[in-house]
Amino acid sequence: MSLSIGSQAPDFTLKSKNASGLVDVRLSANYGKKNTVLLFFPLAFTGVCTQEMCEISAGFGAYQGLNAEVYGISVDSPFAQEAWAQKEKITLPLLSDLNKQTAEAYGVLLPDLLGLGRVSARAAFVVDQGGVVRYAEVTPTVKDLPNFAAVKAALAKL
Repeated sequence: MSLSIGSQAPDFTLKSKNASGLVDVRLSANYGKKNTVLLFFPLAFTGVCTQEMCEISAGFGAYQGLNAEVYGISVDSPFAQEAWAQKEKITLPLLSDLNKQTAEAYGVLLPDLLGLGRVSARAAFVVDQGGVVRYAEVTPTVKDLPNFAAVKAALAKL
């Protein structure tokens, strides 16, 4: 079961790969500064995941205007994520949950997807500057996208 609205968001430190190399991204680094949108997705280089991350990249300014940092999180390695981001021109930071601990902590780890093993479900969380979950959605299937209008509405209230 995923985290509920009003619960404390589990802190994490995940790896991200960018032009300067591997960097650590810690959720709590945003506390007191920015709200955070966490977008869990199953796997890089897949159709629906590419659509989702490209749509978010195209509208990234709207989230920045709502004082939010947006992260995409999957169980892929940071190297695969970076290759995918470069190929598809994905601009939001992608975080590697290779050990699957963050997806498990957020209650969105699927036991198996198409025989590929454990991956995260498609889910969206809005975490406020105090680390409290203000929006939580796990889509009915991995083919469904989160309700981005609802994510933005939750951010606008913060």
